[in-house]
Amino acid sequence: MRKKTDAHRVALAVLPGAPIFELAVPCEVFGIPRPELVDPWYEFRLCATEPGAVIAGGFAATTPHGLDELVAADTVVVPACANVHARQPGDLVEAVREARRRGARLAAICSGAFVLAQAGLLDGRHATTHWMHAEELRRRYPKVDLDATVIYAEDDRIHTSAGTAAGIDLCLELVRQDHGTAIANALARRMVTPPHRAADQAQYMLAPVQPPTSSPLSDVAEWAVRHLAEPIRLRDLAARAHLSERQLTRRFLDAFGRTPGDWLTRERIRRAQELLETTELTIDTVASESGFGTAAGLRAAFAKHLHTSPSDYRAAWAA
Repeated sequence: MRKKTDAHRVALAVLPGAPIFELAVPCEVFGIPRPELVDPWYEFRLCATEPGAVIAGGFAATTPHGLDELVAADTVVVPACANVHARQPGDLVEAVREARRRGARLAAICSGAFVLAQAGLLDGRHATTHWMHAEELRRRYPKVDLDATVIYAEDDRIHTSAGTAAGIDLCLELVRQDHGTAIANALARRMVTPPHRAADQAQYMLAPVQPPTSSPLSDVAEWAVRHLAEPIRLRDLAARAHLSERQLTRRFLDAFGRTPGDWLTRERIRRAQELLETTELTIDTVASESGFGTAAGLRAAFAKHLHTSPSDYRAAWAA
């Protein structure tokens, strides 16, 4: 368990008609005490834009907290809004602006990006939203650097995500930033969800969704994660998936937004991060266990992808 002196304050905006799932995810991630992981966890507030706001499904938000609490938070989360074609509540837009002026980290799930965009906070910034709403956001707010191919994006502590399940990825990424990879992974295990999907993994858009248990790509990815310490070649992955190397590469690009080699490097970096955080293994051993072979290889990967060294990463995040 990791101890913190002050709890990070997270405020979740409650808009009338907001979808239940996009509201429930931040409640699950930030609103449930986790003393076995970090004590204190987060100081969480539901902040209604109006008293007794009725959200999707007929549920009423009974919370004593309003937008003043949202403005004072360290992190502000805006869930999906009910109607992307309408102007969003002006008092919420102004509250989000004021929170940003005070230095808050902002996160918008799915069409919550429309609130940030209306506030002018996404102008010139890299952002995303659900692919179904991308053209509307681009039409109404052309100054936004919109990328609807990724599942979440971050620019100067302003975070946005694609729809529904991508909100889980975004919230876990915020936990990872606050408490490190090992804590985020432990939380993901409690939620029975994959611990990490890279931000630039592709949104699925019009591609058919196959059950993970019957997907050759899922099977080969799971096998690779179990064998990261071993040499893994492209032809090994292709053979396990019963695909040609070209077919495998195309499938990886469609599903993860990266080649098999790039995907494998990211998985090995995450393994190394967790080992550095949770064990006292030497840098040489961590390099071997994560598949980089040598300490020099591990240092080069950390420098390229994390802009730090394994030793500095351990000093910052070791439990």
